[in-house]
Amino acid sequence: MKILVLNCGSSSIKYALYDMDSRTVLTSGGAERVGMAGSFVKVKLPTGDKKQIMHDIPEHTEGVKFIFSLLTDPVVGVLKSLDEIDAVGHRMVHGGEKFNKSVVLNEEVLETFESCIDLAPLHNPANLKGVRAVSELMPKLPQVGVFDTAFHQTMPAKAYMYAIPYRLYKQFGVRRYGFHGTSHRYVSQRVCEFLDVNPKGKRIITCHIGNGGSIAAVMDGKCVDTTMGLTPLEGLMMGTRSGDIDGGAITFLEKKLDMDADAMSNLLNKQSGVLGITGESSDMRDVESAALEGNERARLALDMYAYRIKKYIGAYAAAMGGVDIIVFTAGVGENQIGIRKDVCQGLEFLGVKFDDERNNTRGEEALISADDSKVAVCVIPTDEELMIATDTMNLL
Repeated sequence: MKILVLNCGSSSIKYALYDMDSRTVLTSGGAERVGMAGSFVKVKLPTGDKKQIMHDIPEHTEGVKFIFSLLTDPVVGVLKSLDEIDAVGHRMVHGGEKFNKSVVLNEEVLETFESCIDLAPLHNPANLKGVRAVSELMPKLPQVGVFDTAFHQTMPAKAYMYAIPYRLYKQFGVRRYGFHGTSHRYVSQRVCEFLDVNPKGKRIITCHIGNGGSIAAVMDGKCVDTTMGLTPLEGLMMGTRSGDIDGGAITFLEKKLDMDADAMSNLLNKQSGVLGITGESSDMRDVESAALEGNERARLALDMYAYRIKKYIGAYAAAMGGVDIIVFTAGVGENQIGIRKDVCQGLEFLGVKFDDERNNTRGEEALISADDSKVAVCVIPTDEELMIATDTMNLL
């Protein structure tokens, strides 16, 4: 069974074609700068070779059509015919309270999804365009939606409600939804396979930390709390997002800087976080290098970044009555050795016994705690695309 996974972002389209019989990626890539000058598509072949193709992509529908043409291209293609594709799985960003699991996409589902656009005005319309483009090209091809927010729908009300007038929740759906759900679901399942333990009875804290970052508390395989909220702004300090901030500080700055809501949103989402503190970069590799060279603001950014992760691990351990497994994943979690060490130092009271030698790894599944550690600390590279492909296969 061959399944194409599509992830249509606000200005990009990522894709991967899976052969689910062998669980292998036949080809993958992505269109970048959609709707902007200088748009192009990167293609990665099974041989590992990469090719960049310049192509005008004014909007998502054209991008999807071009990607489909590449799949059968005589030079970079891997299919003789598009009829070899059995289904398409889509990453759908915000399902609100409407979706708590992956679903086969039909008009009724899409209409319900459209009602969630206010919750993710940049991403949900792009997701919809991807689905519509596939329907236009191959009307009979089954499509499945896998929602970023679905995994977190098992949170209890005490975790997802904000302490604001209840009518605002009923009227506008203002509550914590959480994101990166497909990643948190994948790594919380995969780490149990890796350690050969049953998820039942296990208290797991999954740390998806990259340019965007969130942490989830998982009990018995189900999410009971997560750091992101109504939007991806809440929670951890991120590459360009502030994370947690006093609402009073926001209104204070709006008055002082004479900002409207859109300008403040831009400041908190795109000018803050690691970038805001360093004033130079949101890339943790650059920041680590600068800190080693004595840059004090870079050092401060690293300390703040690790501190907030550690603080939430402690909070979620308290919420679950302890922790059995801590997982690091995503770009920073999988590759930044120093960040993982900074986070774990000081968690000995929880039963964490860190192993520096084991931690000297990047991008691979690994146990980085000592054998006699009461808490297993692991690195598990995320694979959201495989999760989407698997859901699509299982539903069909």
